[in-house]
Amino acid sequence: MSDAQSDGGDCTDHRTAVTEAEVEALVRGICFKTGPPRALGVELEWLVHELRSPQLPVTPERLQAVYAALRALPLRSPLTVEPGGQLELSSPPAASLMECITTVSADLDAVRAVLAAEGLGLVGIGHDPWHTPRRFLHEPRYDAMEACLDRTGPAGRHMMCTSASVQVCVDAGHEEPGPLGHVRRWWLAHQLGAVLVAAFANSPLMGREPTGWQSTRQLMWMEIGAGRAGAPPLDGDPRAAWARHALDSPVMCVRRDSGPWDVPEGLTFREWTRSRSPRPPTRADLDYHLTTLFPPIRPRGHLELRMIDAQPGDDGWIVPLAVTAALFDDPEAAETAYRSVKPLAERALNLPAPHNPLWTDAARSGLADPELREVAALCFAAALEALPRIGATAEVTAAVAAYRDRYVARGRSPADDLLDRLDGSEPLSARPGRTGGTATAHGRKDIRT
Repeated sequence: MSDAQSDGGDCTDHRTAVTEAEVEALVRGICFKTGPPRALGVELEWLVHELRSPQLPVTPERLQAVYAALRALPLRSPLTVEPGGQLELSSPPAASLMECITTVSADLDAVRAVLAAEGLGLVGIGHDPWHTPRRFLHEPRYDAMEACLDRTGPAGRHMMCTSASVQVCVDAGHEEPGPLGHVRRWWLAHQLGAVLVAAFANSPLMGREPTGWQSTRQLMWMEIGAGRAGAPPLDGDPRAAWARHALDSPVMCVRRDSGPWDVPEGLTFREWTRSRSPRPPTRADLDYHLTTLFPPIRPRGHLELRMIDAQPGDDGWIVPLAVTAALFDDPEAAETAYRSVKPLAERALNLPAPHNPLWTDAARSGLADPELREVAALCFAAALEALPRIGATAEVTAAVAAYRDRYVARGRSPADDLLDRLDGSEPLSARPGRTGGTATAHGRKDIRT
């Protein structure tokens, strides 16, 4: 969600009004930039907690002080703060999987050192199991976002303040057909996305109680509504479908240079271009509008896969990154993934993600769903074969294999570990983590080197 935090000050720029036709052309041109897949990225959101007791809330004053110290670090990955005080680290585009892992791991080490000196740490859980939503950032854009999302219920506040994810960014793909073509990758992302929800579900709790969902975070996204957090239909050209979706989605807010921002109800961007009220929309308004749409797969020139819960352990994020990279950027693995998920498409009933039965089943049941478990096993097998071909180290490949054996092969996910800990014998945050920089989330050798 980091891009939704972009500074509202740009509303004075690009003052020339845009027409409906111009908006459609702009969206088609900027959201799918095709070419050989050659870059990869990851955006990691983390909950910040007290090292001595994660159940204790961190005061805003402590967060403010430690975040000021973090901003002074010479990181390669931009570091931003979410509305509820979560930290997000967004990698620069990397030419390879290992370049991405190395860069982000070094930045995370630096961040953790500063936090630890203040008695704080990062925890990878998709939804905060202890605390109710509490806004840390109070700015016009978040006031407007909260007012807009409150219209559909409490889910928006949970998304803003108590959720965390692993977001993987892959290139849009080739212009031509084939396993790496942009049309195929767009379709694959929306079917494989349900498998990733299930395989990496890690948010079964709210208020320390089971919600009945393996991924409560995904449930929150679904409850926000299709206009804000839904995908367009998959029929036809992806560029045209996304342009229509962007035009017909509701405007979250109309920004002002001073004072509170307007929060119109039911005004789509298409209607705004036609009515030109309360003021004509500009190119800057369009750019901002696109950042306020939260589908599970968002085209931003590249494809941003937003459905994976934050993962346990210092290095747990590496496994979903490696699996996704292998299934999208290795042609053989991409073809296997495409064939494997094809039968799942029938369960979607031609309804856009995530508001269809396939995604609902993935979020609720995880890999307890037999068909999702079978497809996940096929995809992990394809990823494991592909990882050496895309330059993954033996340690990264071993970590993916360990995850497959611990979770996928047993029809489990990290959510089941959290549920197992509800007997109180172990803190919810307890995880095998790196000790002295040598162990990982799954008790293996440091997989970053």
